[in-house]
Amino acid sequence: MKYEDARGAKIPALGFGTFRMKGDECTQAVENALKVGYRHLDTAEIYENEKAVGDGIRAVGIDRKDLFITTKAWMDDMSPDGLRKSLAQSLRDLGIDYVDLWLIHWPNPAFEVEEILAMMTKEVDAGVVRHLGVSNFPVALFERAAKAAPVVCNQVEYHPYLAQTKVIDAARKHDALVMAYAPLGIGKCHADETMAGIGGKYGKTAAQVALRWFMQQPGVGAIPKASSYDHAKENFEIFDFELSSEDMAAIHGLARAERMIEPDFGPTWDD
Repeated sequence: MKYEDARGAKIPALGFGTFRMKGDECTQAVENALKVGYRHLDTAEIYENEKAVGDGIRAVGIDRKDLFITTKAWMDDMSPDGLRKSLAQSLRDLGIDYVDLWLIHWPNPAFEVEEILAMMTKEVDAGVVRHLGVSNFPVALFERAAKAAPVVCNQVEYHPYLAQTKVIDAARKHDALVMAYAPLGIGKCHADETMAGIGGKYGKTAAQVALRWFMQQPGVGAIPKASSYDHAKENFEIFDFELSSEDMAAIHGLARAERMIEPDFGPTWDD
C-alpha cells in the first residue's frame, strides 16, 4: 500500500469509493474491500449509505485505528448548526466516534469558506475529526481554504481524460493531497486501447494500469468503486509492478478536458 503524508495526515493513497451504492449492496462491497486489503473508505452524507458502510466495517471487525474513514458534509447548510448536525448524524450512522477526514463536499457561494472551516476546526479540537479537507474546489477557492485551515485534501474528478495540473500544483504547494474520484473515467478506462496495450507488457488490465498511474504521481490518490469482490481485488492489485516514464507520459497524453460530472451547482473550473 502507498501512503501519502499531507500536513500531518497519513492517508492510504488507494481508497474505496462508495458513491451510488446503498443498502446491502454497499455493505457487501465494503466487506469485500476490507477483506481484499483496503483500509481507506470514502463516503458522504448525501450518499445516504453511511449506515451501510458502518455495517460493512462491523461485519469484518477490523480495529478502528487501522482504518481511515472519509466523509463529507453536504453543501445545502454550511452554517455552524448545520455542520454540527451533519457530523453528528454521520458519526451515528457510521457507528464510530471520530472521522479521519471530513470534507466540504461542494463549495457553496452562500457561505464563506473561512467561516465554514473555522467551525469545522472546532470539531477537530473536540477530537471527533482528525483532519479537514475540501472537495470540488477550483484553485482560487482552494487557496483560500488552505490559508484558512490546515486542509489536507482536495477531492476532485480526475482521470486520464481530464488533466488536473493546476489543482494538483496548488495542492502540492500547500502539502495537501489530491484524491481522484471517478478515477477510471466512469468505466471508460476499462476499454482504453492505450492503457490496455501498456497493461499487456505487465500482465495487467487497462484499469490496473490507470490506477497504477495515479499511485506513481506524488501527492495524488484515487478512490475507485467496485461492487464485486473480483473487481475490488483487481483494483487493489496494483502494487506489484511499475510503469515506465514513457508509459506515464502516454497516459498523461490522453487528457482532453473531458469532465464527466458537472452538476448545475458545480463551480466554474479553470482548466
